[in-house]
Amino acid sequence: MLVKWIRCTVVDRRGFERGQRKWAGLLGEPGFRGQGGGWSTGRSGVAHIFAFWESRAFYDSFMARSHDRLAAAQSGTFKDSQVKLFDHRFDVKTGFEPRFSDADLVRVAHCRVHEERAEHFALMQEKVWNPAMAGSPGMVRGLFGEAPGSEFLVLSMWQSTAEHGKYRAERVERLALRAQIEADVAALAGDIVQLEPAWTV
Repeated sequence: MLVKWIRCTVVDRRGFERGQRKWAGLLGEPGFRGQGGGWSTGRSGVAHIFAFWESRAFYDSFMARSHDRLAAAQSGTFKDSQVKLFDHRFDVKTGFEPRFSDADLVRVAHCRVHEERAEHFALMQEKVWNPAMAGSPGMVRGLFGEAPGSEFLVLSMWQSTAEHGKYRAERVERLALRAQIEADVAALAGDIVQLEPAWTV
């Protein structure tokens, strides 16, 4: 599965939200699996969108045919758009599905990892972070994705801000030490996204 992550700064909120609803047109696209997103809880005016495709081939075909027509509705409503593509490597918890209806919050972590530490980083995600997240009551589902150049995406869906806060307060520092995250990660950027149900396709 291919994961597309879009982050942008919105300059016309009403226009952007109106345009976001037009993405319902994705539903007929071959290979499209789901899309959702919302607003950053920490950065004013920053929107995140997450889209899921069965494969790169289906995605490329969509980009060549229908993308520009659907995107036209949001033209001029945002700036500083950043788009990243990741290949799904494994699930966090089990049975990841690109559904957003049972979650309020998405935590996204984007990690640039030292090349020689990439395998160790992935192993620690599987052996240290995943069990901890999967064992947190409010965590619904998640995935671990990889892009060329030792870039990784960790996406986790949560029932509420309070549940995610509990996990962070109790566990993160201890887990980071166990996973030797300092040695693996060259750069880490993350955000917490409050999902907008109207953006779900």
